[in-house]
Amino acid sequence: MEKNLTTGNVFKTIVTFSLPYLLSYFLQTMYGMADLFIIGQFNTVESTTAVSIGSQVMHMLTVMLVGLAMGSTVMIGRAVGADRRSEVSKAIGNTVTLFMALSVVLAVTLLLLVKPIVSIMLTPAEAVLGTIEYLTICFIGIPCITAYNVISSIFRGMGDSKSPMYFVAIACVANIGLDYLFIGAMRMGPTGAALGTTLSQTISVIVSLTVILRKKTGIVITRQNFRPHPTTMKGLLTVGVPVALQDGFIQISFLVITAIANQRGLSDAAAVGIVEKVIGILFLVPSSMLSAVSALCAQNMGAGHHDRAKLTLKYAITIAVSFGLFSAFLMLFAAEPVVSLFVKGQDTEVIRAGGQYLRGYVWDCVLAGIHFCFSGYFCAYGRSGISFLHNCISICFARIPLAWLASKMFADTLMPMGLATAIGSGVSVVVCCVAYFFLNRRTAPVR
Repeated sequence: MEKNLTTGNVFKTIVTFSLPYLLSYFLQTMYGMADLFIIGQFNTVESTTAVSIGSQVMHMLTVMLVGLAMGSTVMIGRAVGADRRSEVSKAIGNTVTLFMALSVVLAVTLLLLVKPIVSIMLTPAEAVLGTIEYLTICFIGIPCITAYNVISSIFRGMGDSKSPMYFVAIACVANIGLDYLFIGAMRMGPTGAALGTTLSQTISVIVSLTVILRKKTGIVITRQNFRPHPTTMKGLLTVGVPVALQDGFIQISFLVITAIANQRGLSDAAAVGIVEKVIGILFLVPSSMLSAVSALCAQNMGAGHHDRAKLTLKYAITIAVSFGLFSAFLMLFAAEPVVSLFVKGQDTEVIRAGGQYLRGYVWDCVLAGIHFCFSGYFCAYGRSGISFLHNCISICFARIPLAWLASKMFADTLMPMGLATAIGSGVSVVVCCVAYFFLNRRTAPVR
């Protein structure tokens, strides 16, 4: 399972390590989209809106857990790069302890707050009941969602990006099959969508734990490693908390934008939800670059190969921007056909609004690719606070206020609201570039 990423051709290492990441994200996005696609084939726009809003809430929760787990990936990666196996074992044990306790607290708390959450989202009245049903079941499954992401972060920190890909593939296949069973055959609507998602995650966790128990990893974990260790916990939280807060803040901004769109009516609400899923696919490469850069740079930082870490960042940005430009120009011509895939009966109003939103939003893929890579680099060097800072500035001074203004000034089109997100990412890019050049002016390497 353990793999050293501090030697060999840098570009080749990025590609070979990030491809399983990319496939993992693709599969994870696909089983997330399966709920929306399948329920759109068998149910009304009210059910589609319920699953769309509910899945956005769950996506926010998931990305925050992934962000917090970044601390584990970085800590393990540094220890692997420095060949300190005892620290690897300690980081793994403390990660499990931290996240399992957190998952229980989250599940109980969110179950108690499910109705206020639905209200805060300004959910259209027709979709309230379905959204509550969807979120209630998903909140019960939080421990399984947490377990999957923790297992993935551990494998990736040790240089293994392939095993998580296999685990999510199992979840994807299971989710599609269960969705057709619960939504199509049993006509359970949003409840069936939530059951399919939660049970598929559970199946994936069971399989991954079975593999871990049978696979010889070379790392020995004892009971002592599960006891909270102050230095290890501090390292996990120092990197993970700013990333989790950053990701949570980003998702809150998107939920605010969704709430703004919800006030424009059911068609705009459904259109925004559909486009968010489509953008999830287009963001696969930037997201995989972020994760790959954090893991690769963490190992190189631990081994003292700082020039190699910088080169990793350079190549990752090149890959992300190239893909972003390709995606942006493609969606300019294919926006409506893509949106129509998720609309039952070819609802022309939803397709029209979705096409407008997608044409504006798609440019975010280019700029986000840049600041995603910078964020991965900063996290590897223990500077995740910079990622939190640039996202806060972007959200507070660009993304949300511009989206609100666009909604008020352009009542007949969603395109300006989509462009607001791209402008926000542009602000983040500027902050990242300034921070990078400032930090690298120092004579000593950033640690």
